[in-house]
Amino acid sequence: MSIVLYDQQGTAIAYSEDGEHIYTFAGKAVAYLEDGSLYAFSGVHLGRLENGLVRDNQGAVVFFTDTVTGTGLYIVRPIRKIKPLKGTRQLLPSKRPAAAKPLRPNDMVIWSAKSGERFFE
Repeated sequence: MSIVLYDQQGTAIAYSEDGEHIYTFAGKAVAYLEDGSLYAFSGVHLGRLENGLVRDNQGAVVFFTDTVTGTGLYIVRPIRKIKPLKGTRQLLPSKRPAAAKPLRPNDMVIWSAKSGERFFE
Protein backbone atom coordinates (compact mmCIF):
# COMPACT_ATOMS: atom_id res chain seq x y z
CA MET A 1 0.00 0.00 0.00
CA SER A 2 1.67 3.18 -1.21
CA ILE A 3 1.13 6.33 0.89
CA VAL A 4 2.29 9.92 0.36
CA LEU A 5 2.08 12.35 3.30
CA TYR A 6 1.39 16.00 2.40
CA ASP A 7 1.79 18.91 4.83
CA GLN A 8 -0.42 21.97 5.34
CA GLN A 9 1.08 23.67 2.25
CA GLY A 10 0.39 20.64 0.03
CA THR A 11 4.08 19.69 -0.08
CA ALA A 12 4.87 15.97 -0.23
CA ILE A 13 6.99 15.37 2.89
CA ALA A 14 7.26 11.61 3.25
CA TYR A 15 6.09 8.36 1.74
CA SER A 16 5.70 4.64 2.30
CA GLU A 17 5.83 2.05 -0.45
CA ASP A 18 5.06 -0.92 1.78
CA GLY A 19 2.45 0.64 4.10
CA GLU A 20 4.80 0.22 7.06
CA HIS A 21 8.08 2.13 6.75
CA ILE A 22 8.01 5.92 6.29
CA TYR A 23 10.80 7.72 4.42
CA THR A 24 11.43 11.36 3.61
CA PHE A 25 11.88 12.08 -0.08
CA ALA A 26 15.60 12.51 0.67
CA GLY A 27 15.59 8.80 1.59
CA LYS A 28 15.82 9.01 5.39
CA ALA A 29 13.82 6.38 7.28
CA VAL A 30 11.89 8.42 9.88
CA ALA A 31 9.00 6.32 11.21
CA TYR A 32 6.91 3.20 10.86
CA LEU A 33 3.21 2.37 10.95
CA GLU A 34 1.82 -0.22 13.33
CA ASP A 35 -1.89 -0.76 13.99
CA GLY A 36 -2.80 2.70 12.69
CA SER A 37 -0.18 4.50 14.77
CA LEU A 38 3.03 6.18 13.65
CA TYR A 39 6.12 5.52 15.73
CA ALA A 40 9.64 6.88 15.55
CA PHE A 41 12.26 4.13 15.42
CA SER A 42 13.11 5.14 18.99
CA GLY A 43 9.67 3.78 19.98
CA VAL A 44 8.07 7.20 20.58
CA HIS A 45 4.40 7.38 19.55
CA LEU A 46 4.11 10.24 17.04
CA GLY A 47 0.46 10.13 16.04
CA ARG A 48 -2.12 8.08 14.19
CA LEU A 49 -3.24 7.55 10.62
CA GLU A 50 -6.98 7.34 10.22
CA ASN A 51 -9.27 8.05 7.26
CA GLY A 52 -6.33 9.38 5.24
CA LEU A 53 -5.27 11.96 7.85
CA VAL A 54 -2.30 11.81 10.19
CA ARG A 55 -3.08 13.43 13.53
CA ASP A 56 -0.64 14.22 16.31
CA ASN A 57 -1.14 13.08 19.89
CA GLN A 58 -3.30 16.14 20.59
CA GLY A 59 -5.70 15.42 17.69
CA ALA A 60 -4.50 18.15 15.28
CA VAL A 61 -3.89 17.29 11.62
CA VAL A 62 -0.23 16.88 10.65
CA PHE A 63 -0.53 15.36 7.15
CA PHE A 64 -3.12 14.33 4.61
CA THR A 65 -2.90 11.56 2.02
CA ASP A 66 -4.41 10.98 -1.41
CA THR A 67 -7.16 8.90 0.19
CA VAL A 68 -9.03 10.99 2.75
CA THR A 69 -12.22 9.02 3.44
CA GLY A 70 -15.11 8.68 5.84
CA THR A 71 -17.20 11.22 7.63
CA GLY A 72 -16.35 13.44 10.54
CA LEU A 73 -14.15 16.44 11.17
CA TYR A 74 -11.95 17.36 8.23
CA ILE A 75 -9.64 20.20 7.55
CA VAL A 76 -9.48 22.16 4.32
CA ARG A 77 -6.75 20.54 2.26
CA PRO A 78 -4.48 22.65 0.08
CA ILE A 79 -3.74 21.82 -3.53
CA ARG A 80 -1.04 19.17 -3.70
CA LYS A 81 2.28 20.26 -5.15
CA ILE A 82 4.37 18.10 -7.45
CA LYS A 83 6.13 15.31 -5.55
CA PRO A 84 9.92 15.51 -5.47
CA LEU A 85 12.06 12.68 -6.79
CA LYS A 86 12.76 9.96 -4.27
CA GLY A 87 16.32 9.80 -3.00
CA THR A 88 18.20 6.61 -2.29
CA ARG A 89 16.68 5.03 0.78
CA GLN A 90 18.90 4.56 3.80
CA LEU A 91 19.02 1.34 5.74
CA LEU A 92 16.24 0.98 8.28
CA PRO A 93 17.32 1.68 11.85
CA SER A 94 16.48 -0.95 14.42
CA LYS A 95 13.11 -0.53 16.10
CA ARG A 96 13.04 -0.03 19.84
CA PRO A 97 10.01 -1.29 21.74
CA ALA A 98 6.97 0.82 20.91
CA ALA A 99 5.66 3.09 23.65
CA ALA A 100 2.10 2.63 24.81
CA LYS A 101 -0.45 4.49 22.73
CA PRO A 102 -1.71 7.59 24.49
CA LEU A 103 -5.42 8.03 25.03
CA ARG A 104 -7.14 8.95 21.79
CA PRO A 105 -7.75 12.71 21.79
CA ASN A 106 -10.74 14.40 20.20
CA ASP A 107 -10.16 15.17 16.52
CA MET A 108 -9.54 18.85 15.88
CA VAL A 109 -10.00 20.86 12.69
CA ILE A 110 -6.69 22.70 12.98
CA TRP A 111 -3.25 22.03 11.61
CA SER A 112 -0.58 20.86 13.99
CA ALA A 113 2.35 23.19 14.58
CA LYS A 114 4.51 20.15 13.73
CA SER A 115 3.26 19.78 10.13
CA GLY A 116 6.30 19.04 7.97
CA GLU A 117 9.54 17.12 8.51
CA ARG A 118 9.86 18.44 12.08
CA PHE A 119 7.01 16.07 13.03
CA PHE A 120 9.48 13.20 12.83
CA GLU A 121 12.19 14.85 14.98
